[in-house]
Amino acid sequence: MSNIQYFGAVGDGKTDDTQAILHAIEQGDGHVRIPPGTYRITRTIEIDLTATGPFGMTGAAGATTIVMDGAGPAFRFLGTHGGTGDPGSRSDDVIHDERMPILADMKITGTHPEADGVECQKTMQMVFRNLLLTEVRHGIHLVERNRNVIVTHCHIYFNTGVGVYLEDLNLHQINISDNHISYNRQGGIRIERSEIRNLQITGNDIEYNNFRSHGTEEEPTAEIYIDTTAEGASVNEVTVASNTIQATNSAGGCNIRILETSDESRPPGLWSITGNVIGSQEHNVHLTGCYGVVLSGNTIYSCVERNLWLEDCSQITVGSNLFRRHTPKYGCGVLLTSSQNVVINGCTFEDEAEGGQVSGYPLLEISNSQRITVTGNQLINSIKEGVKLSDASQINLTGNTIIDTRPERLMTQAIGQYGKCEQIQVAGLLFD
Repeated sequence: MSNIQYFGAVGDGKTDDTQAILHAIEQGDGHVRIPPGTYRITRTIEIDLTATGPFGMTGAAGATTIVMDGAGPAFRFLGTHGGTGDPGSRSDDVIHDERMPILADMKITGTHPEADGVECQKTMQMVFRNLLLTEVRHGIHLVERNRNVIVTHCHIYFNTGVGVYLEDLNLHQINISDNHISYNRQGGIRIERSEIRNLQITGNDIEYNNFRSHGTEEEPTAEIYIDTTAEGASVNEVTVASNTIQATNSAGGCNIRILETSDESRPPGLWSITGNVIGSQEHNVHLTGCYGVVLSGNTIYSCVERNLWLEDCSQITVGSNLFRRHTPKYGCGVLLTSSQNVVINGCTFEDEAEGGQVSGYPLLEISNSQRITVTGNQLINSIKEGVKLSDASQINLTGNTIIDTRPERLMTQAIGQYGKCEQIQVAGLLFD
């Protein structure tokens, strides 16, 4: 174990401890220990895993603070892994010297507007554990190529950029679990221009990731934002489960925003969004161009526009979700536009606030869409109509309950049809 104080680090928050930490990494035994104190650094500490061999850097059970007083990441982990997650794709150097670098048990913060927390390139089995990443730009920034990453038990809190940023990245196997990711101005978890496989986002509290706590101009963002519209980008084999994903409203904002390209040549989506509590944004879940998504067992509440918007999507299953509006200033409802091959089954849609939602939107609206099956749902206290169909075809509405329980009876019809609607089947409807 290499204690950085043995290499001259002071830890008083004033002294520049950059060189002492670098010496501890270069001359140490692979486990760099940072004892209690506040350690100021003025440039990025690079950990070249080809030089260090097996490596871990740990603080003192949270009593350690690193202050980045320069631009760039406080720590940059550099490996050489060019293979996949397959054991046979690893070089001997990766197998023996670069495997499983660990960063744990410390706070990382910044004083420079372009200071980041941690960046990783070409690492294999990187582990982030028990970190507080706060008042930097991006908390964890993964670029170029990485494999088998674990982010767990971290607080990624109040940063000016993104909490966990996957950018221009080729990455398979990443688990983001049991973290608080909140108050990050440009989003909680954000993926852009990347090829990602086997992404698990589970058991996190992801909330309030927008401009409001930063006092800056409003800009669209999301708690989870995934954009695969760039050439060569794709994100598949994804589980988003058992998270609390909530926010405050922002223009163009979402709790979950996924943008894909409607291209039949792409690989299947293989997405599951299950068992989450999702609420309080302009749109709670907005999927564009998505293919192969299951959205089930979620509580999705209080939006300005819609709880769920499926736009130009296909092969989507929406099952056993609760869509609700529980406060007068927000609304609720689901919108399908230019979509096909969608099943909505066993959901409850309910406007619980008095007077009907200001938007006047129905609880379920299907526009310019085909082959939509809506079965076994309850739609309670809609406006004007329970289900609105516009230029829709091959729509199966079976076994649904559409009821207005309000004294003022704001709903006048169960199903409204507008424009060119063809092959509409309605069976087993309970309407009151």
